[in-house]
Amino acid sequence: MTLPVDVWAPHATRVELITDDGRSDMSAEDNGWFTASLPAGTRYSFSLDGGPARPDPRSAFQPEGVHGPSEVVDAAAYAWHSGAEIGIDALTSVMYELHVGTFTEAGTLRSAIERLDHLADLGITMIELMPIAAFPGKAGWGYDGVGLWAVHEAYGGPTALQEFVDAAHTRGIGVCLDVVYNHLGPSGNYLAEFGPYFTYAHHTPWGQAINLDGPGSRHVRDFIIDSALRWFTDFRIDALRLDAVHALIDDSEYHLLAELSDRVDELREETGRPLRLIAESDLNDVTTITPTRRGGYGMDAQWDDDIHHALHAWLTGERHGYYADFGESSTLAKALTEVFVHNGTFSSFRGKHWGTPVPADVDPRRFVAFTENHDQVGNRGMGDRPSERLPAPLVAGGAALLLLSPFTPMLFMGQEWSASTPFPFFTDYAENELAHAIREGRRREFAEHGWTDLYGPDAAVPDPQDPATVTSAVLPWDERETGIHARMLAWFTSLIALRRETFGDGETEHVITPSYGDHWFAMRRGPLIVILNRGEDPETIEVADGHIVQAFTADDTDATTTRTDVTVPARSSVILRIGAPTPRWRTRVLV
Repeated sequence: MTLPVDVWAPHATRVELITDDGRSDMSAEDNGWFTASLPAGTRYSFSLDGGPARPDPRSAFQPEGVHGPSEVVDAAAYAWHSGAEIGIDALTSVMYELHVGTFTEAGTLRSAIERLDHLADLGITMIELMPIAAFPGKAGWGYDGVGLWAVHEAYGGPTALQEFVDAAHTRGIGVCLDVVYNHLGPSGNYLAEFGPYFTYAHHTPWGQAINLDGPGSRHVRDFIIDSALRWFTDFRIDALRLDAVHALIDDSEYHLLAELSDRVDELREETGRPLRLIAESDLNDVTTITPTRRGGYGMDAQWDDDIHHALHAWLTGERHGYYADFGESSTLAKALTEVFVHNGTFSSFRGKHWGTPVPADVDPRRFVAFTENHDQVGNRGMGDRPSERLPAPLVAGGAALLLLSPFTPMLFMGQEWSASTPFPFFTDYAENELAHAIREGRRREFAEHGWTDLYGPDAAVPDPQDPATVTSAVLPWDERETGIHARMLAWFTSLIALRRETFGDGETEHVITPSYGDHWFAMRRGPLIVILNRGEDPETIEVADGHIVQAFTADDTDATTTRTDVTVPARSSVILRIGAPTPRWRTRVLV
């Protein structure tokens, strides 16, 4: 069976197809397209006007890496075990972000399948895979991808992704894929040789912007949109997380995000599956999730960093960098009730007023909240997790605020047992110049962000190019069965079950009404109250008719209740239910 092999190369007068059988001219079509067909499994490259061999921009597989030939893949050949109608809605899910390369020792999609039962038992219903598009080398975070249609060879390639999604769906778990359309990495990026994929009209932190509104941009937009739709169709992905959409600069009347949203709406109606688009945006602007028919970009949800910053700064006391405006109890209360802390207020980190208010009628499930993710752990100076610095009961309390909030909660891999491993930044560039630039860049960031003050003057940022940096991030699965790790895993599992039992799919009529003191914080949602005491002394807080559901305390002292109040031990966390007690949920975890 042969399959079409097409390429858009509007600047070329001749495109040759290179295979093991030699070179042959491709057929020139309208609008700069060249076409041919090849059997599945054939490795091939393109030559533009006699130039060097280049991989296919729409390659499904790069078996020899991003600089090598592409391989024809018949995505329809995979025999699915789960039904085509299966779809898991990200907006009713508990999400779990993982990095394929360090999730297991083998670091592949197939080895990750072996851990799906753990995630199902935990209560996870949506896995978010960090980028798996082909990127340079074997190890990396994936945000320097250059083969945006391909599945990274070291992870197992496209068939392995289909197997992973299939296995997840059979367990009732959906899969969200992190995709990067705002820039390409510096190594293996050949798009500019094929056509006007980039423009100097706009600038991003990565240099030239993707050409979304200039000459030739129709084909560039199709390159992105077709890629996104293909993940939903060929791989049955349930959701896409779009990296840094604020860097998708588009001055046209029909913004790329709005067009993509409308196209996904059509596919959602056609398939009957709840396909979702989740944006990462730094703008704190509700326009991102406003439907296109009302002038918005139509994203289904967006990440909310302000909730993370408010909770992290309150728990840890850190105030450097972008934490400068966070840390007070009142700020945490604002984040939990108003979604954005900077909703038109002055941001000292940015040096300007920032953000817009979120209307009260916006479904809070449209905001993905977290206490850990790849950014907030990996972009720390040492890649250390909060559990390395915080007492376990406060880590547990932060998890309770997250998992019992009305937002869509997301965990980061290993968080559920307070994994002892860090998640530092790492790369695998073969080019010495790039490797040096990455090392120096991380050193500068270490100094500029004030990490020396936190870690000490002798601390040194891990070398991103050192294989030991990658190895340090591999999850130690055996530790989840012992000591504090096992206790934390039991806590997270029970919290997720409590969330589902109490709130179901997260009905929006449940609201948060926080109260707080100098060293304690309380959040109420529906019949549940979460109280954290970060102080060195017990706190007695007025709560009428509260019954302890769960408590995570720092010593042998119990949390206690009367008909009018609750006493929370020092550096401890408690969950109460207002009204009739539910003994089956009473779980006390001592550390």
